[in-house]
Amino acid sequence: MNPLDAVVLIPSLHPDHLLVEYAEDLLSHGFKQILIVDDGSGDEFASLFEELNHHANCQVIGYPINQGKGHALKYGMRFILENYPDAAGIVTADSDGQHTADDVLKVAESLVIHPKGLIIGSRDFKTDNVPWTSLAGNRLTSFFFAILYGKWLPDTQTGLRGFSLDLIPLMLEVPGDRFEYEMNMLILASNRLVDFYTVKIQTIYIEENRRTHYRLFKDSALIYGQLFKNFFKYASSSGVATFIDILLFTILDKWVLPLTGLNPNIKILWGMSLSILIANTMARAISSAVNFKANKAFVFQVDKCKGAFPRYVILASLVLMVSTTLISVLNSLFTVDKTILKILVDTVLFFVNYRLQRSWVFAEKKTKRNELS
Repeated sequence: MNPLDAVVLIPSLHPDHLLVEYAEDLLSHGFKQILIVDDGSGDEFASLFEELNHHANCQVIGYPINQGKGHALKYGMRFILENYPDAAGIVTADSDGQHTADDVLKVAESLVIHPKGLIIGSRDFKTDNVPWTSLAGNRLTSFFFAILYGKWLPDTQTGLRGFSLDLIPLMLEVPGDRFEYEMNMLILASNRLVDFYTVKIQTIYIEENRRTHYRLFKDSALIYGQLFKNFFKYASSSGVATFIDILLFTILDKWVLPLTGLNPNIKILWGMSLSILIANTMARAISSAVNFKANKAFVFQVDKCKGAFPRYVILASLVLMVSTTLISVLNSLFTVDKTILKILVDTVLFFVNYRLQRSWVFAEKKTKRNELS
């Protein structure tokens, strides 16, 4: 398949003459179709869009009221599905001059090689012309995305991306109508196990990025809100379960088990305390049942997930054994209250547990990705 058969999709709001020059550059590189979405720019920009429409292989569509970049992208995708069913795929590019025609071609070429993946045009933020706000923002989002979703992407905020028409239904599921849409795209693609492929592109900031419509604080809040949204749900669900777990553990360890006459110094395998094992197991069994129900319905929101409960039991059992062993070993080395040790140990395991639950226990969405192939 020819990479030049990919449709270049450009959402645009209040463009200037540089957009015309950019479209001409793309056409001179051989792209056969450029689709520009006028995201409610208004009548004063009508002549510029009309000029673009007069170029062969360049088409402008749009609507009168501004809806946001995410809305514009999805609007264009629906149009492409209906009007360009034989396209090699879609390459999304920004209209503010940050993406060169050469780099668009690189992404299109990678798309042809990896038609089932999501191609990311990744900028080099080590160059001198990068505003510190862009550098800090991208580094932070890359770091947190890697922690929460297990994939390191050097540039999470790039608008230069490529994907096949088969992935459009998935991209239309992505929530968000403004800049948060692009972060949600990465999150949903990661959840559906879509492969990411990065392509190095030039780092261009015209007039220190003053032409962008990105609102630093408002749009950053939207992006980070989406990035942490699922994790906050998990944290609240786990917080309730953890409270139940620690409360029951403390009651069993300090009051119930001593009444049975069980010797707290009895050790079993790997130096594990028998009393801690019993208290931890009983507390974890009840709290895990609560946590499983909450995570399935509230956090990961899966109605049907074949094998989720057995996987959850296996994971909970492994975490229980690791937790009990660490608490026992630390209790024998340091004169620290066992409840304090449990809080410290389980806090570390909390993050590991989230990653495994998201990627393994509640992995029902994996089958949906295969349906797109």
